Amino acid sequence: MKLLLRIWRQPNAQSEGKFVDYQLDDVSPDSSFLEMLDLLNEDLVMKGDGPVAFDHDCREGICGMCSLVINGIPHGPERAITVCQLHMRHYKDGETLIIEPWRAKAFPILKDLIVDRSALDRIIQAGGYISVSTGTAPDANAILVPKPNAEKSMDAAACIGCGACVAACPNSSAMLFTGAKITHLGLLPQGDVERYERVAGMVSKMDAEGFGGCTNFAECAAVCPKEIGLDVIALMNRDLIKAALKGVS
Repeated sequence: MKLLLRIWRQPNAQSEGKFVDYQLDDVSPDSSFLEMLDLLNEDLVMKGDGPVAFDHDCREGICGMCSLVINGIPHGPERAITVCQLHMRHYKDGETLIIEPWRAKAFPILKDLIVDRSALDRIIQAGGYISVSTGTAPDANAILVPKPNAEKSMDAAACIGCGACVAACPNSSAMLFTGAKITHLGLLPQGDVERYERVAGMVSKMDAEGFGGCTNFAECAAVCPKEIGLDVIALMNRDLIKAALKGVS
């Protein structure tokens, strides 16, 4: 395959960036998208040019590091996968691919395709801890959890914190991410003690970090690689109202 790659290049956070075109030949349709970028970087290094900086780690769709917008779609055109799971056979020979980083005020660009997503970590930190009894570990079946709650909690726990929901949202909202983290803990007995303090703290921190509000575009759920649904946002909003009624802030 031959491809024209139009890639966002930016030396650092203080410099202005721009799109730079690269021609890449002999790309295997069976290679992953990140392997294709590896091939490009090998060519650039051989020519004495600087490689394109991009985030990656596990390359198994687990870590959430591969944050790329490809032709306007976070993680590319295929549903329920990350960029590292995207293969070049989904593109046509001679196609032009526009590759850029997440675009959000809360995700400042560090270099090329790498953005600072530590705002998501700070939202999680604002949730605090859960209260647990010390001593010997309780029997696994000692705490009963209703099956629907367990399933919803595990579905929400699948969130890998990649930030695609923020990148896809016209408002750069982090409601899907925050809702997933709140739902994960709030539906389980272990997280129920601080349930309302947690939602108040995390939503307040989300707003302070500069993320936008949710206006129900649903783009976040459409691009989520773990297919987390909008119901986590509804649950978060419900808990937030209850927290306000209880005087929790």
